[in-house]
Amino acid sequence: MAYEYEINELANEDSWRMFRIMGELVEGFDKLSGIEPAVSIYGSARVQPGDELYARTEGVARRLGESGFSIITGGGPGVMEAANKGAMAAGVTSVGLNIELPEEQNPNPYTTKSITFHHFFVRKVMLVKYALAFVIMPGGLGTLDEVTEVLTLIQTFKIRPFPVILFDSQYWSGFLEWLRSTVQARGYISEDDLDLLRICDEPDTVVDAVQQWCIKHEIGGRRAL
Repeated sequence: MAYEYEINELANEDSWRMFRIMGELVEGFDKLSGIEPAVSIYGSARVQPGDELYARTEGVARRLGESGFSIITGGGPGVMEAANKGAMAAGVTSVGLNIELPEEQNPNPYTTKSITFHHFFVRKVMLVKYALAFVIMPGGLGTLDEVTEVLTLIQTFKIRPFPVILFDSQYWSGFLEWLRSTVQARGYISEDDLDLLRICDEPDTVVDAVQQWCIKHEIGGRRAL
């Protein structure tokens, strides 16, 4: 009887979790509808104001904003804060999609639209759904997770082949070399998969790559080496 009670409690808990997930999806769809065209910017939460990467991220977001694109980030500190700050400076919609974590991640103060999610995967849906390009700044495990998920969605035709831009060629060179010399060499990915990536080192190059997609539906910038 005790075992049956525990099973029923777990089933009830899962049912309520399903409704919470649905609620997060509905809230995201309601709040983010109409923000397009938008670009999602990913990167490390550990970058501090005053760091070169913080300033460069702010510059990328500001230039994209001045070109008419809303900016979407994970809503936290570091690269996310810098991108939202650049968007706000450009006067465009600055979206922060925050996540509840055991070690509290507070939303940064540079957003004009902010949502806090409990479930990572719902947040990731929103980061992808409203973007027509993805700018990947240097980052850690979370950033690697996000860039590989975006590439997988494109590779499997779940989303259109939007620009996926790796910013800072020096930072990403080792990752790209491993993909070519090990992953592609073993046949686990193809040359076409690597062609989905573009390398940019300057904000203007990022803007050009995104605009080229919007105008010609061509992925511009420099191909991953």
